Amino acid sequence: MRFMRIRTVFLAILALVATVLCCSAQTAAPAPAAVPDVYRVSFETSKGNFVIEVTKAWAPLGAERFYRLVDHQFYDDARFFRVIDGFMVQFGLPASPAVAARWRARPIRDDKVAKSNWRGMVTYAMAGPNTRTTQVFINFANNAALDKDGFAPFGKVVMGMEVVDKLYSGYGESPDQGMIQSQGNTYLESKFPRLDYIKTARIVPSEARY
Repeated sequence: MRFMRIRTVFLAILALVATVLCCSAQTAAPAPAAVPDVYRVSFETSKGNFVIEVTKAWAPLGAERFYRLVDHQFYDDARFFRVIDGFMVQFGLPASPAVAARWRARPIRDDKVAKSNWRGMVTYAMAGPNTRTTQVFINFANNAALDKDGFAPFGKVVMGMEVVDKLYSGYGESPDQGMIQSQGNTYLESKFPRLDYIKTARIVPSEARY
């Protein structure tokens, strides 16, 4: 009788473990979607639309981070806060300070520089080795001098570069990045109301890519 009781308890424990594992499997978050080797992102902005094509082989870590950011709608309502004629336009500090803080604590490692910073190429801003997070810039000119400093392009503007050229540049480098990170669009709308901005940034479905 004692053996039967032990066996019954053992079987009950096994059943409980199986139930827990089954429930855990059902409630586990799905694995993130694989990042395509080549994908496009459509930007709707206050000046018009443009499209960036990302090639993963150029900078794999940067391409994957950019895909995740766009998939999370991170860039929606973000300002083009640093626009320098003849050099580049920079964006990637979000409207919300709380969102900025979360991503700022998640830098990615550097990619090797496989392509040059020609006009229209898209590259992460950084403040030293392995500091890339969310900020990117589009080159207005052929800025090959950046290559030797580790700025690795991961994509290029393939449609709408004329829109990028028209983004408001009157403030230059005046917006303070620390203030943007701490106050978000509240600061920019108050002090720099003419900045152009991203309405939406979305992955272009593969069937609609060309």
